[in-house]
Amino acid sequence: MRLASLAMYTSPPPLAEATVALWNFLSGALRRAGLDDVPDTLNASVGYKEAWTDPELLLAQTCGFPYVKQLRGKVRLVATPVHAHPGCNGPFKCSFIVVRENSGARSLEDLRGARAAINEPISNSGVNLFRAAVAPLARNGRFFSSVVETGGHRNSIAAIIAGKADVAAIDCVTYGNVLRFDPQSLAGVRILAETAKGPGLPLVTRAGASDEEVSLLRQVLQQAIIEPSLAPVRDALALKDFVLLSDADYEALAELEREAQRLGYPLVA
Repeated sequence: MRLASLAMYTSPPPLAEATVALWNFLSGALRRAGLDDVPDTLNASVGYKEAWTDPELLLAQTCGFPYVKQLRGKVRLVATPVHAHPGCNGPFKCSFIVVRENSGARSLEDLRGARAAINEPISNSGVNLFRAAVAPLARNGRFFSSVVETGGHRNSIAAIIAGKADVAAIDCVTYGNVLRFDPQSLAGVRILAETAKGPGLPLVTRAGASDEEVSLLRQVLQQAIIEPSLAPVRDALALKDFVLLSDADYEALAELEREAQRLGYPLVA
C-alpha cells in the first residue's frame, strides 16, 4: 500500500477534520481513475519528515526550505496550495514576526539583544525568512541575545506569551488558522513586521513516480477545488487553489540563505 501524509496544517482540530475529508475525496477520485494501492486513510504513524522520502510515497506536504536543501532529486513537485489568509499572495506567503502585546518594540531594530524562538532549524517560515529579515541588521553574525528551539510555531507563540522568548517568525497560514480557530492562544502577542514572501509548502510524491501518476494527482487536486460538496472543507482550510510551481521558484528560498551568508549571518543568532 502506498503512503499518504498531510500533516503540516492539522492544528487546531477543525483543520485535522478537514484534512481527513479532503483525503477521503482525493483517495476516492484516484481509485476511480484507476490508480492502484491508494490508501484509505492518511498515515499518522510515520513522522512527516520520514514520509517525504518513503519509497512508497503517494502524496505528502513538505516545507519549501527542506525541499531545496534536502529533497530535490528525491521527490517530485506535484502542486502548491493557495491559501486565503492575510500574508498570502497566490502560492507565495510570508511569515509574521510577532512579539508580546505589551512589547515596546516598534521595528526590527528594536529587537536587538532580544530572545528569539524558532520552531526548527530547517524551517522556511520560522528560520529562513526570519534570518533574511534580520541579516541586514546583524553585527558580527549576531543580533539576538539567545535563541531557543521550540519544535513548532504554536510552541513559539506560547514561549513568547510565557516570557521565555521575545520574538518569533510565524508562518502566516499557521497564524491565520490559529486566529480563526483558537484566537485565545494569540491574545498575548501582536504582529510587529512581515518577512519577504516565498513559495508555500509544496505537495510532493516520490522521485520514481511516473509522469502519468503526477498528472493524475494534479487532476484530482483540481477536482477538489471545484467539487461543490467540498466547499466546507475548502473553507476550513482557507484553501483557494492548487498551482504548479517550478524548481526555480523554490530556488529563491536557497538564495535567501545565500544572501544572509553573504551578510555574515548564516544562523539565527
